[in-house]
Amino acid sequence: MPDGARKKLAALNNRHVEDIIAEYTALCRPDKITLVTDDPEERARIRQIALEKGEEKALSVAGHTVHYDGFFDQGRDKACTKVLVPEGQSLSPRINTLDRKTGLAELHQLMNGIMRGKEMFVRFFCLGPGGSAFAIPAMQITDSAYVAHSEDLLYRSGYAEFHKLQGSDHFFHFIHSAGALDEDGVARNVAQRRVYIDLVANRVFTINNQYAGNSVGLKKLALRLAINQANQSDWLAEHMFLMGVHPVAKERTTYFAGAFPSACGKTSTAMIPGQTIIGDDIAYLKAWSDGTCHAVNIESGIFGIISDVNPIDDPLIYKCLTTPRELIFSNVLVNDGRPYWLGMGMPTPARGTNHSGAWFEGKKDDEGKLIPLAHKNARYTMRLSELENLDPQAENPDGVPISAIIYGGRDSDTNPPIVQAFGWEHGVFIGATLESETTAATLGQEGQRTFAPMANLDFIVVPLGLYLANHFKFGKRLNKPPLVFGTNYFLKDEHGRFLNEKTDKKAWILWAEARVHGEYGAVATPIGWIPRYADLQTLFDTTLHKPYSRTDYARQFEIRLDRLLEKLARIEKMYAAESAPPTLGEQIAAQRSRLLQWRADFGRERLNPLEIEQAVAE
Repeated sequence: MPDGARKKLAALNNRHVEDIIAEYTALCRPDKITLVTDDPEERARIRQIALEKGEEKALSVAGHTVHYDGFFDQGRDKACTKVLVPEGQSLSPRINTLDRKTGLAELHQLMNGIMRGKEMFVRFFCLGPGGSAFAIPAMQITDSAYVAHSEDLLYRSGYAEFHKLQGSDHFFHFIHSAGALDEDGVARNVAQRRVYIDLVANRVFTINNQYAGNSVGLKKLALRLAINQANQSDWLAEHMFLMGVHPVAKERTTYFAGAFPSACGKTSTAMIPGQTIIGDDIAYLKAWSDGTCHAVNIESGIFGIISDVNPIDDPLIYKCLTTPRELIFSNVLVNDGRPYWLGMGMPTPARGTNHSGAWFEGKKDDEGKLIPLAHKNARYTMRLSELENLDPQAENPDGVPISAIIYGGRDSDTNPPIVQAFGWEHGVFIGATLESETTAATLGQEGQRTFAPMANLDFIVVPLGLYLANHFKFGKRLNKPPLVFGTNYFLKDEHGRFLNEKTDKKAWILWAEARVHGEYGAVATPIGWIPRYADLQTLFDTTLHKPYSRTDYARQFEIRLDRLLEKLARIEKMYAAESAPPTLGEQIAAQRSRLLQWRADFGRERLNPLEIEQAVAE
C-alpha cells in the first residue's frame, strides 16, 4: 500500500477497517491499492481512471459517459444471490440460502488472486445524511473504477463518518471484483458469478459481474444488510421512493413513501411533474419521538431504468439526460457520440454500438432472437442534486414525516388504479399480498405473475413472517400511522390495451393526498376505499386538463370479484409455506368474507362502481 494510502487509513484509527483491507489485499492480490477520502479531487480522479481504463467512454454531451455490461450480465441474478446461513439456522423457503462455511470456502477459492494485475479501490460512504439517526457508514472494496464512480454519484461521501466511529465495527462492507476481463473489458467468467450476503459479518461478496444491480454494494446489497438490522431494532428498511406531494393552489407539502417492484412506475411516480423528489429507490423509516413516522433517502443519486423515458411523460429526467452534467449511461445504443434508448420518443439510428458490441438493425443473438437497439434494462446514473424538483428537505438529518405509503405492482387484470386501505393492518395486508408481472430488470422470463410482498421479496434476508410482523408492530408504535394505498397503472382491457395513460398517475396521487387531509369522500368496496367519480373528474380537469368520462371510471374501477378471489387463493397458497403472523391470516379471511358477501348481495362477479357509489358512499 502506498504511503499516502497508509496515512489515510491510519487516520481512521480503526483496527476493523485495517483488518478487512489487509485480508482482501492478501486474498485478491491487487497490483495497486487506491484509498479515497472525501476530497473532491480524489473522487474526480476515479472518474478519470474509469475513462482511462475504458470502463466508461465519453459521449458528445459534456460530463456524459457510457458503460457496457456483458451481454449476459444485464440484471439482478437471483439464482446466484444467496444468504450465507450459519449451521443450525434457517430462513424462509423463498430465500436462496447456502451454508455459511461452505459459501465462504467457495468464495475464498474463487477470489484467490482475482484482482491480480488490477487496482483495488477502497471507498468510504454514508447511507443516509451524515450525523443522522438513520446513518450507516459503509466501505466498498472493488477493482472496478466504474463501480467506484457510480457510487460517487449515488451516495454521500463517508470518510468523515468513519472517523466518528472511533474504532467501532458498526459499519457495512462490500467486496467486489469484476474478475477476469475479455478484450472488450467485459467480465469473462459470468458463469462463476456469485453474490453472497454474510449477515454475521455485515458484509457482501460479489464477483465475476459488472451490472450495477449486482456490483454496486451500497444499493440492493446494502438494503439486505439493513433489512436484517431493521428487523432486530424495530424500524423499517424498505424498497421505497420518498416524495413531496403538492396539491394545486394549496400551500402545503405532504410526504409519501412508495414501494413498487422494478419497472412498475416507481421512479416516474416520484418524478410526477409539479411534485418534489427526495429519493426513488431505498428508504429507512423510523418511529419518531412525537409518534409520527419519519423517513430518509439513504442514497443521494438515481440508478434509473431509462427505457420509455421521453420528453412527454418524464420531462425533468429527459432534460437531465440530454444536457451537460456528470451522468453515466449503461447498455444504451451509441451512434456518433449520442445515446439512444427504447421508447425515447424520437427517431433512432439503424446502427451503432450497444451491449452486444457493434450493432445493426436486424442483428440476432446466438439463439436467433433479435437484439434491440438498447437493453430493456438499460440505465442512467446521476446525482439527485441535478434535478430541478429536488425537495428542500432531502438532506434533513431527521428525514421527513410520512403521511401516506403506496404499494404498486404491474397487474393487467385485477386491481383498480388506486385503493385506500381501511387502516394500518389492512395496509400491511395490501403490501404483503402485492403481485407483479415480471420485467427485464431481473434475469429470466418476462410476463410471469410473481409474488412481491412490499416490492421487497428479492431483498428480504430474514424470515418473511418476522418481516411482516415487524410491519404490523411498527404501526402500533405510531400515534397516527400513515394512510396506505394500493396502486396499479397497468390495468388492461380484453384486447390488451391499457385502460389509463401514464400521466394519469398524477390524479391518483393527488386524490390520495387529499384523503390524507380529509378533503374527499370515497366509495367503500370489499378491497378498500376507491375514489368517487366526481372527485376524479375534477382532478383530471384541474391537474391533467383533460376530460374523464364515466365510461373510463366504470372500466378502471370495476370491482372484479372473481379475479380478486383468485388472487386471494394464490396468496394463501404462497403463504402456506411461511410462518406468517396471525394478523395477516385475519386480514386474508376478512377480505375473502367481504368479497363473498358482495358476490352474494349483487349476484354477479363484476361490479360497476357507478352503480354502487350512491349506496355505499362514505
